[in-house]
Amino acid sequence: MFRLLLIAVAALLLSACDLLGLGPDPRIAQKEADAKAIGGACRHGLRSIEDCYTLNKGINKAAIYAGWREMDEYMRENKLEGLRAEIPLPLPAPAASAPAEEVIEDSKARPKAKAAAH
Repeated sequence: MFRLLLIAVAALLLSACDLLGLGPDPRIAQKEADAKAIGGACRHGLRSIEDCYTLNKGINKAAIYAGWREMDEYMRENKLEGLRAEIPLPLPAPAASAPAEEVIEDSKARPKAKAAAH
């Protein structure tokens, strides 16, 4: 009788591990899912796995590779072409040779010049 009671109590205590927060950390699963999504996006964007690693430093490489490989298999099975990922270049900075005061004065002078021309 004591054994049966002990087994029932142990089963009850072990079934409540998730309720106490003793289960796996959900943030770890989320980080792995994010890394797989990054890998899949890199493959769909026609990036090599090495480029994907370089662009995403500090992220689990095994999960990136798993996502890249899954997307590769999916694209091959469904005969899909990837889309070249284009990163827009930043706009060139204004000329740094002119001091800021001169630039402000030039912008004030332009409306006057237009008014004089009319």
